[in-house]
Amino acid sequence: MPGASEQTHRVKHLNANWQPNYDLPDGRFEVMIVTDDDEQHVLRTSPATMTALAALAQGGTTLAWDPTNRTLIIANIVGTMPWTRPASTE
Repeated sequence: MPGASEQTHRVKHLNANWQPNYDLPDGRFEVMIVTDDDEQHVLRTSPATMTALAALAQGGTTLAWDPTNRTLIIANIVGTMPWTRPASTE
């Protein structure tokens, strides 16, 4: 996929735990990304970022994690990228 490293894999599971934090008024989220090669990656993020991520992860999007660039790729927000289509079974 464009701009991604060779280590990029599709996201199989996306989980989040909210933690109260007395230094941050809204706390923070720890997000666990499990990729299709069963690797686990943990990120810390704000509630505002988690809200946007939860909305973007719904309905028809394809998520991919690039551990090299620490980038979460969200594809198919509008339309469909060719690399997200299922492999043909001809």
